[in-house]
Amino acid sequence: MVTIYYVLSFLISFVIVYLLIPPLGKLAFRLDFVDKPRKDVERKIHREPIPLTASYAIYIGFAVPYVLFSDEILVQTIAVLAGGLLLLIIGTVDDWYKTQGKDFSALPKLIVQLSAAVLVYASGIAFTGFYNPLSGEYVLLPVWLQFILTILWIFGVTTVINFSDGMDGLAGGLSAISAGTLFIVALVKGQNTSAIMAIVLVGVAVAYLRYNKPPAKVFMGDAGATFLGFILGVIALDGAFKQATVLSLFIPILALGVPIFDNLFVVTKRFLQGKPIYQADASQAHYRLLRTGMNQKQVVAFLCLISVCFSLTSIILLLLQV
Repeated sequence: MVTIYYVLSFLISFVIVYLLIPPLGKLAFRLDFVDKPRKDVERKIHREPIPLTASYAIYIGFAVPYVLFSDEILVQTIAVLAGGLLLLIIGTVDDWYKTQGKDFSALPKLIVQLSAAVLVYASGIAFTGFYNPLSGEYVLLPVWLQFILTILWIFGVTTVINFSDGMDGLAGGLSAISAGTLFIVALVKGQNTSAIMAIVLVGVAVAYLRYNKPPAKVFMGDAGATFLGFILGVIALDGAFKQATVLSLFIPILALGVPIFDNLFVVTKRFLQGKPIYQADASQAHYRLLRTGMNQKQVVAFLCLISVCFSLTSIILLLLQV
């Protein structure tokens, strides 16, 4: 019966996103809610206006099967969906500014992203501690440290997925691989709720990739990328981080290895150069690889392959039960 729920969760999320993206794309052109190419900006690789409305299909595609099949307690379900909705709203504002050739202030985005993470923590989804592999005892962290680590994790994953959304098919592909890995982790650990969330996100990401693979017909914008990152962060907290030992804490980190390690490099580089961390540039791995002469499809395939390698490593750690 549980297997049927997983299959239905995937299919419903996939179908919703697959069917909603085309009409939302047409609406985007009528509203002029499109990402316009700019020859003077290195990050703007596309050469024609692209709709920015996939985020709404992504949110609905996640919310419907999540509500239908998840056995999460009500307050946590509300917190996840409300936090995601906050990110969708502030991301839409940010995307709208970009359609006008303007930059939206980073402070409101920071406040909303942190608020969404606090909502999740307040609902009871949190990183509370880990098992000591030597003694077998559970190390319960102080409440203040639980709060800080939970907020930093959700905010961090939200940010790195958003930063990775700079090339057709990349953020969607990395999200699908990461969600698929977290689904396997949840299955092995017998964590049904985390597994449902993960397989729903796989369905959402795969359906989105149908329209976002190079050359992309639609973008999800900051609204969609931050939402995907937010949900990935929550899935790890609600699953992979539960009952984890010191070494198995690396499982979700490796599952999200490519965006995490790439953006740690980018943030460190910006900090050392005295640049604002949130200032968009072309220093991410996909832009650097593009400058070596690789085309978009090659870059995306290469980074997704690296992501699969990280994911396989995380699954090996899981099976070793370290």
